[in-house]
Amino acid sequence: MRTYEVRTYGCQMNVHDSERLRGLLEDAGYVRAPEGDQADVVVFNTCAVRENADNKLYGNLGHLAPVKAKTPGMQIAVGGCLAQKDKAGITKKAPWVDVVFGTHNIGSLPALLERARVEQESQVEILEALEVFPSTLPTRRESPYSAWVSVSVGCNNTCTFCIVPSLRGREKDRRPGDVLAEVEALVAEGVLEVTLLGQNVNSYGVEFGDRYAFGKLLRACGAIDGLERVRFTSPHPRDFTADVIEAMAETPNVMPSLHMPLQSGSDRVLKAMRRSYRRDRYLKIIEDVRAAMPEAAITTDIIVGFPGETEEDFQGTLDVVRQARFAGAFTFQYSKRPGTPAESMEDQVPRDVVQDRYERLVALQDDMAWDENKKVVGRFLEVLVAEGEGRKDAATHRLSGRARDNRLVHFALPEGVEAPRPGDMATVEVTYAAPHHLVADVFGAVRRTRAGDAWERAQDTPSVSTPGVMLGMPTLGAKPMEPAVGGCQVG
Repeated sequence: MRTYEVRTYGCQMNVHDSERLRGLLEDAGYVRAPEGDQADVVVFNTCAVRENADNKLYGNLGHLAPVKAKTPGMQIAVGGCLAQKDKAGITKKAPWVDVVFGTHNIGSLPALLERARVEQESQVEILEALEVFPSTLPTRRESPYSAWVSVSVGCNNTCTFCIVPSLRGREKDRRPGDVLAEVEALVAEGVLEVTLLGQNVNSYGVEFGDRYAFGKLLRACGAIDGLERVRFTSPHPRDFTADVIEAMAETPNVMPSLHMPLQSGSDRVLKAMRRSYRRDRYLKIIEDVRAAMPEAAITTDIIVGFPGETEEDFQGTLDVVRQARFAGAFTFQYSKRPGTPAESMEDQVPRDVVQDRYERLVALQDDMAWDENKKVVGRFLEVLVAEGEGRKDAATHRLSGRARDNRLVHFALPEGVEAPRPGDMATVEVTYAAPHHLVADVFGAVRRTRAGDAWERAQDTPSVSTPGVMLGMPTLGAKPMEPAVGGCQVG
């Protein structure tokens, strides 16, 4: 049995693609390498949005070169957005790489690995257009209770800071029946939470000419028996329609949480970014969402230091943060990306100025999020118990999970109470609020679920232990989190 390891960088789309890569490899007879063991096949699923993406990949490839030289039969494959961008340049810089494949042909990986093994030379296959929608491929999902479901791939927008449309291609939509069939199949397996995924999720329907298709899809998810939580990411303010807000408010299993990228609070900068909305339009959407769902938690993406951004522009961003009162945010210091219009723009902002603005934004957003979280203290919340959400759970003797509004909750378990399983629901009272999480030291009850049963069955199946999928709320801190990159989530 040959073993494999998939290393994932970037946005939720890459996380979901990696589930497909694992499914393809296992379908071809590979098994997942036990933690700590060197895999026979190492696959890098790359991101091209972050400034250090290239350095990170080639640094990791360099570390593996001597390992491969001492390990007969070992293979290395590179896929994802950076592979789509660099193509054969990867094997020129790292000739010990066996396979390079793009974002449009992840289904080719097993065949390319075999061809490289037989022919004893590197294989590079980069398609320029999608041939097979990834959701038709085998999947090895990380969680038995939460799942990503792709509704579209690609993006039709032309934001000047973003390289993703050129790497992922134009938007391709799945038919609603195909999406719902996948959701129903997941629920039959025990999944009770799905996140609908797209580069620009609320432009769904553009291919078949229905601008209200996404709201209809949300309502259709509400009719699926056993599906308790529906989320989606990431919408674009330009395409956000009133019917989506109505569908969110009127469909009980669509959660009161919204992640909607802002990017900047300055109309002048938004125009330079080629973002086809302005701050008043953005704030009106938030106002309408809160009018329909007063308990909704709203999160966002913000870029600091875009070329030409002045102090006045930055103050406009701070003003929107004060008005919007985000529950959380991904913030990014602008960095040049080759192939984007913004790369060659004049008036690049000095790094020390960008850093100063970033720190001021972090401080303000922390205050806003803390104030919003304090409003939840004393309330009972239903928490979906999860794996991998609480990194300090062992030390604090707590469990962790997400509330309906997607806030992260760490909760204590009284002595003598049987611990809920990942996938079960726990009702707890919030006793403390921090900027990025809640603590609940008053325990209410546990509701055992089919998802918890599915998790328990998975533990009885001989397999390698895997981390849970974190379908989490963004946080804002000193460094941006790697797994969700602002420019890669929206068009």
